[in-house]
Formats: sequence, structure tokens, C-alpha cells
Amino acid sequence: MSARNDPAPSRWSYRMQRVLLTPMYRRLLRFGVPFCLTFGVASWYLSDPAVQQRMVQTYESVREQIQTRPEFMVKLLAVEGASPRTTEDVRASFGYTLPLSSFDMDLEAVRAAIEDIPAVASAAVRVRQGGVLEVRVHERQPAALLRVPKGLIVIDGEGVALDAVAHRAERAKLLVVTGDGAQDAVPEALAIRAAAGPLAPRLRGMVRMGARRWDMVLDRGQRILLPVEDPVRALERVIVLDETQKMLERDIAVVDMRLADRPTLRMNEPASQEWWRVRNSSAGIRAE
Repeated sequence: MSARNDPAPSRWSYRMQRVLLTPMYRRLLRFGVPFCLTFGVASWYLSDPAVQQRMVQTYESVREQIQTRPEFMVKLLAVEGASPRTTEDVRASFGYTLPLSSFDMDLEAVRAAIEDIPAVASAAVRVRQGGVLEVRVHERQPAALLRVPKGLIVIDGEGVALDAVAHRAERAKLLVVTGDGAQDAVPEALAIRAAAGPLAPRLRGMVRMGARRWDMVLDRGQRILLPVEDPVRALERVIVLDETQKMLERDIAVVDMRLADRPTLRMNEPASQEWWRVRNSSAGIRAE
């Protein structure tokens, strides 16, 4: 009688069956092998330069079709909140030719170019419906005239140069300032002018002395020397003295307020000579 075959699997067969039944191996066969085959075929296909060129051309064609759609085209530049001259400067700084797709514009670069214009404090740029590129400008406001060796320059409250003028009459309402550091101290000069009150019509300009303090220049050649600290209060004292004693109506050249506790008056040369003459004459009479 022949021996019966052992139905139990061999050791290697048993181990292979155990491996085939593991979840990781089953996932590898189901997903990993197809992925590797697909990736390999795709890599081989895409490595062909002709295929790559066709794909790039297709992408560029689709991109151009989307970007050139009417709803994405900018046809008009609208400038809001600017004077006619600043509007011209904004249009001159615009570096694109319309109509143009909004995708081909760098709006941040457009905004930066507009804010480089001296008269522009800030700008906002956006594309609105109808194919309009809207530029909303916050324009700097002229605050004073800075006198320099070459002429007069219009500056704003921060001392930023805006424009040049040939004659003061072109900006007659603006305060004229000059001197070392005048451009950096415009707010203080404007505060002094605002406090000038009855002296404002006589004010011809202000001179920055030593980049530290202001001299007020009035008509008739009179000058008020203001202190470094609290010049507005010193000016108010001058106004009170003038209202009570008509000080500035006299033949006075300088009112020195640099020492607030001891104001000093300086008379004009003819008035000073006359005062000395009268004083000497009076002294001679007393001697007799």
C-alpha cells in the first residue's frame, strides 16, 4: 500500500501565502504596481521634446483665450481725486498701452509709480467693471513757499517739494519760509502763522535761524525774533504788547523775544539817533 501524500503545504509555500494575505502587500499589488507602471509610461511619453512643446503651446493658447476675454480687458484709465496737472502726471507715469488684459498688468507697480509723483501722497489702484482701471489719488496740499537760491518751491505740510513757481503772486496765500532747516519745520511755522492774529496781514515771511528757531518778517522791515521753546506763546505776548501800547506802530526794527522774561526792542537807526540827540539835549539843559 502506497504512502498518502501530505496535504500540508511546504514551508516556503506557507510563507508565500502568508505574504500574499498581508494587507500591505495587497495594497501594493492593487495600487502601487499600477501607479509605478503609469508613472513610468507617462515619464517616458513626456520626456519627448515634441510632446513637451505641444503641451506648452496648448497651455499658452488656453491661457491667452482666457485672459483676452472681454471681461478681463482694461480699456480705460480713470483718475479720481487729482488736479488736472497731477492727472497728467499720473497718465504719463502709466507704463501700459490700453486696451490690455488685466492679467498682464502689475497693479502694485502701477501704484508705486504713481506714488513716486511728488504731488501724490498715496494712491489706490483697482480694476472695476466695464474694463476701467480706477486710480484714486490722495494729493498733497500746498502749505508754504520755500525760498531757495534758485527761486520759490511749493511744499506741503511735511516739507515735501511739489512744484516750482516763478513769482510769489502765483501762490500769494501761501506762507514764505526760508533758512537752514525751514523745510523740516513747516508745521511749526504754520502754527505760528495761525497764531499771528492781527499781525497776519503784515506777515511777509519767516526765516529759520540756525535750524533751531524762527524770525517773523513783517512789512516796514520789522522783525520779531521768536525763542526756540514755545514760540507761539512768545508771539501772543508780542500781540498783547502791541494792542495795549501800539508797540509795532513805533519806529522799531526788532522785537527780540528770545528771552521770554525780558523782551528787547531795537529801534531803527534814524530813530535811535534822534533818541540820543534828545537825550543829550536834555542832559545839556539840566547842566545849565
